Amino acid sequence: IASKADQKSFSGDTPYQIMFGPDMCGSTKRTHVIFNYPAKDENLEAKSEIKCETDQKSHLYTLHIKADASYEVFIDEESKQTGKLEEGWDFLLPKEIKDPKESKPEDWVDAKKIADPEEVKPEGYDDIPAQIADPEAEMPDDWDEEDDGEWEPPMISNPDYKGEWKPTMIDNPDYKGPWEHPLIANPDFKDDKNLFQRCKDCAMIGFELWQVKSGTMFDDIIVTDSLDEAKAFAKETFFAKKDAESEMFDNVEEERKAAEKAEREAKKAAKDAEEEDEEEEEEHDEL
Repeated sequence: IASKADQKSFSGDTPYQIMFGPDMCGSTKRTHVIFNYPAKDENLEAKSEIKCETDQKSHLYTLHIKADASYEVFIDEESKQTGKLEEGWDFLLPKEIKDPKESKPEDWVDAKKIADPEEVKPEGYDDIPAQIADPEAEMPDDWDEEDDGEWEPPMISNPDYKGEWKPTMIDNPDYKGPWEHPLIANPDFKDDKNLFQRCKDCAMIGFELWQVKSGTMFDDIIVTDSLDEAKAFAKETFFAKKDAESEMFDNVEEERKAAEKAEREAKKAAKDAEEEDEEEEEEHDEL
């Protein structure tokens, strides 16, 4: 966030230059990498979604923007996505556009297959019915035509019926392939040699939190122009706590599951004892 931002009125509407971090809401589970681009006055989302970690343990998210206008996203120092900024976000207009003066010729043939012109539908083909009377059906002995009407045998699928006639498709000798619209240089394209300057005049970091569960924590934040410095900082902070936190979490989960199991078994035992007492009372009443 730029230094001119008002901290007292900070909210989701506060202008920012970079939004980075995990976003989990319902089925949405992604890592946000959003850049504000003043030339368009827009907040641009990444074209390709980056998954985030979804367990309850702590994770380290790192965004590296390089001087050659490339980027890389790491989670726990494992690379998840890398590429060129101009390819990953819609910062710039396309370098080429379709030539507005060109259009597909009216006589362009783009049908790969055509009906065989030499094939003719067999004579009488359309006279074959889809169903015929069952030749093995017989009128029931108790059928009375005066009371029941004229008996008609049930209809069955005609084994000689082949469906709607369609000619065999063959390769089209006039096929030219798909027409490709000629491209020309986009007269409105403007390159940006400073595309890597995505955090110009940044002075603050803010957290925009929308959550329905408590317990989310953020710490060990660093903004630096050195990836080596960031990795050294991570080693002293995040990775120094990672294994111990993971072990503690696993132990707490095991204790929770054991307690829930014991509670279920206690409830079941109490229910079984209650049912046994009721059965003994019924037997006593019968005696």
